[in-house]
Amino acid sequence: MTYHLSTGRPGAKQGAFPIPQGALITLLLLIYCLMPVLASAQDASSKEASPETIAANKAMVEVLDFSDRQDFEDSQRGFIATDAPLVIKDDNGEVVWDMPAYDFLSGDSVDTVNPSLWRQEQLNNIHGLFKIHEKIYQIRNYDLSNMTLIEGRTGWILIDPLVSKETAHAALQLANEHLGERPVKAVIYTHTHADHFGGVRGVVDEKDVVAGNVKIIAPEGFMDYAIAENVLAGTAMSRRAFYQFGGVLEPGVRGRVGTGLGKTFSMGTIGLIPPTDTIGTTGQEMTVDGVRMVFQMASGSEAPAEFMIFFPDFKALCLAEVTTHHMHNLYTLRGAQVRDALGWSKYINETIDLYGDKIDMAFGCHHWPTWGQERIRDFLVKQRDLYRYMHDETLRLANMGLTPNEISETMTLPPSLAKEFSARGYYGTLSHNAKAVYQYYLGWYDGNPANLNPLPPVEAGKRYVEFMGGADALLEKAKKYYDAGEYRWVAEVVNHLVFADPDNKAALNLQADALEQLGYQAESGVWRNEYLAAAAELRHGVKPARSTTTTGPDVMRAMTLDMVFDFLGVRLQRDKVADLTLNINMEFTDIKTNYALELSNSVLNNTKGRILQNPDATYQLSTLAFAKLLGKKATFAELMQSGEIVAQGNPKAIGAILANLEQFNPLFNIVTP
Repeated sequence: MTYHLSTGRPGAKQGAFPIPQGALITLLLLIYCLMPVLASAQDASSKEASPETIAANKAMVEVLDFSDRQDFEDSQRGFIATDAPLVIKDDNGEVVWDMPAYDFLSGDSVDTVNPSLWRQEQLNNIHGLFKIHEKIYQIRNYDLSNMTLIEGRTGWILIDPLVSKETAHAALQLANEHLGERPVKAVIYTHTHADHFGGVRGVVDEKDVVAGNVKIIAPEGFMDYAIAENVLAGTAMSRRAFYQFGGVLEPGVRGRVGTGLGKTFSMGTIGLIPPTDTIGTTGQEMTVDGVRMVFQMASGSEAPAEFMIFFPDFKALCLAEVTTHHMHNLYTLRGAQVRDALGWSKYINETIDLYGDKIDMAFGCHHWPTWGQERIRDFLVKQRDLYRYMHDETLRLANMGLTPNEISETMTLPPSLAKEFSARGYYGTLSHNAKAVYQYYLGWYDGNPANLNPLPPVEAGKRYVEFMGGADALLEKAKKYYDAGEYRWVAEVVNHLVFADPDNKAALNLQADALEQLGYQAESGVWRNEYLAAAAELRHGVKPARSTTTTGPDVMRAMTLDMVFDFLGVRLQRDKVADLTLNINMEFTDIKTNYALELSNSVLNNTKGRILQNPDATYQLSTLAFAKLLGKKATFAELMQSGEIVAQGNPKAIGAILANLEQFNPLFNIVTP
């Protein structure tokens, strides 16, 4: 089956690439939410919390005011209904969302979970349909993100339709059941991450979009960033996301409790309908189904294309994901471009100036709303100051000569922010965000030449083990530090032995034990997931697990040829083409576009619109024929024979490129060599 994005449809992008479902090109599309999840059973080899971990977690109770129940009141305010039990399945009967799996969080905190994270994930367990304003409703914890419903004159305006069509459909069904069925008149994507657009097909039919009956509204640049942000490093990013979101972990007191941002991603079908309307300027206004909206751009903060929305008639503000009830990521552990902390804080500062005295309720696309002008302003001020503080203090310390590790170790939040639950590091952390600010300005190098060209892990590991007197001596010393609760040091030291001798079971197990205790102590949901996922792989190896649908046609068809050619260049096996020089003209007949491919110096360049003189070969073909070739649905000879490709010059030229492409392993090793 082939899917094609018509270049005549509203919001479509010229040169969009039709790709057969299941083609190998889907490896391009491993954006951050497309990750394997859920091992088959709780890890029976996991350990209890050590006395040191129990003490560390008990100490957290003294740091924060756990008697403050305001967040619980806000998160339950306006509750209407929910599905009980909240278990959502796909058409094949596979579970894509399972809230009862987190029922263990209903009681008091346990020794194996940081009590601050336990509290956050109790809040993220509260699910259902909520009335948050006379005309505004939210469905929360039917997925990682929220879906907000604005009541228009004749129908719904939906903000951020969750991750997958199954959860989005169930959420809208819940709303229609209790509020009365209304047609969807518009869907708004606040930004480019898939948990804010992926469920669109669960709430609207694309035919209604094409017919002009439903608007799809998004920030300027949405399609470029939604597809391209993670394409070139997609395999690595997806593998790392497996750790960040706890893919190998079962929900449980010794497993996954959530991410801080929400529980996790649903495992349904991700879709994408291109925008019909884009917003590019702060102050731009739009009225849809009688609802007035004023937009504030925030691109380059939490996402490369993002906006917030003011509803003047309701005195309400949608904060998108610019503010949340925790510290967000300036750098995400799955890997991504570092975010601009200073710009982020200035967007929030602008929000205060624009709307601080005009709003009575503010809501986001994660977590729960805030009511009352004074409380909203206090929340916004502290969020603004949080990102500004991380920026300014990191650079102050960097300018004093401290390295990233020294900064992250010594930097603390001021007490006025540290005591705020909404500034705690449940998702981002002060530690890795400080390093992100350093990287944003100064890069990875800390300035010490000893760190300029270190040995790779295996070679360094062998030498460290030798210096420490061999494997047995290293393990004996490391075990003493483990017994003393020095888990960070144990993880650092034993890692050298793991890389020097990955078959050393004692080393693997001790490393797993140390990482596990660090996970139990972590206040950040994603740090916990990172540690515990690594421990599981050290004990049991890398194992395949269920994954979400990565062959969704909506995402594939939105790719441009530029993206495809760029990724072919990334996949090129350099050593095998070192002696090759090729010049190829590609003439795509269906979109009337030329590309020049130039292979030289083990690099494949592509240039749109360039026509090479005296090329080695010229190919005339459709984008569909090219997709068949890339997806191995037909050979070059078969496409020549059918007339789908017309070749001049050397017909084997393109084959010299396609035959030398790397096939990436999506489950490459991380904690072992």
